[in-house]
Amino acid sequence: MSNGITIRDIKVFVTAPHGINLVVVKVETSEPELFGYGCATFTWRHKAVVTAIEEYLAPMLKGRNAENIEDLWQTMKGSSYWRNGPVLNNAISGVDEALWDIKGKMAGMPLYSLFGGKSREGIPVYRHADANSIEKVEEQILAYMDEGYRYIRCHMGTYGGNFDGSRQIIQKPEGAPEGAYFHPKMYMRSVVELFDRIRTDIGWELEIMHDVHERLPLADTLAFAKELEPFKLFFLEDCLPPDQGSYFKYLREQTCVPLAMGELFTNSVEWKTIIQNQWIDFIRVHLSDIGGLTPAKKLAAFCEAYGVRTAWHGPNDLSPIGMAAQMHLDLHVHNFGIQEFAGFNDAEMEVFPGCPKIRQGYAYLNDRPGIGVDFNEEAAKKYPPVKMDHSWMFSRITDGTAVRP
Repeated sequence: MSNGITIRDIKVFVTAPHGINLVVVKVETSEPELFGYGCATFTWRHKAVVTAIEEYLAPMLKGRNAENIEDLWQTMKGSSYWRNGPVLNNAISGVDEALWDIKGKMAGMPLYSLFGGKSREGIPVYRHADANSIEKVEEQILAYMDEGYRYIRCHMGTYGGNFDGSRQIIQKPEGAPEGAYFHPKMYMRSVVELFDRIRTDIGWELEIMHDVHERLPLADTLAFAKELEPFKLFFLEDCLPPDQGSYFKYLREQTCVPLAMGELFTNSVEWKTIIQNQWIDFIRVHLSDIGGLTPAKKLAAFCEAYGVRTAWHGPNDLSPIGMAAQMHLDLHVHNFGIQEFAGFNDAEMEVFPGCPKIRQGYAYLNDRPGIGVDFNEEAAKKYPPVKMDHSWMFSRITDGTAVRP
């Protein structure tokens, strides 16, 4: 099985076992029993990703040597001339992860072993606590702690959104369009109050984090980070949009809060400077959004040279195949920090046999060759694509101005 294994076909599946459209790629080879699966999930534009794979990547790759992952990745990346967009990167990721899955199966090794082995036995993960009042957020935190979790991202009203309606009153202009309105200053005050209560009521053994989701103006972001310093966060996430990365210089110079960034990054121009200047502490990229395992391995090594740790994006709009793929990196890379984890429901575990297991706040992979997560094509048909609710992305501040979520 060395030099003669070629790509016979590439298939794309869309399934929604959690009510979220997941895009799965299957690369079949000239060996009938040898194939691999990868995650290409860009749930908000999944049809565009499917088209990119079926109409462009698959015809180009059929007949090529499946072992030459680096060459195939570079070929896919340059094949459209214009590059670095999320649609193409997610399409590339699905193929790339499937090729790594095949490579592991050919070697008879799980990917972490193929990469060079483990740096740790279990993968610490963090969960999300979010509700419309402090009391309900604390209830969720305590429930997670009872399950063994010790890292929790804490929110109240998601990303500064509609919490505790009796207190959040937004006076919109006449004729203002509908949208997910939020009040930046009120959001800031509510989070400070939330974290003060968490530390008072629950204590200091818990590692806590918060995601700004780029919702604040630059100066407010700095003030917010400084206000959160007394609560000793594990990290403060995505303070700035990708196009304002240079402002991290001022954050790093004026606050000691650990900073995490990157879930919207799609290319190296967005991360090189902030890593080289050590303006952040954790890199947060969504693996499929940068093109899969091949670039992620390089990014992790680049970060290690500058003392930046990994904290890959792990939301619900990531298939269990994609989650397991990045967990193989979590097990292997020395500069791993933490893994975001949104959990799997019963339907997802039915469609994706071999999901990672969580015990006492740690994730554990099975030792099957490759990525280790299978895809039940028949079960997936029970959960066809759904119409997604995009309302949370139509963000507006109090005067009705549209802002990015």
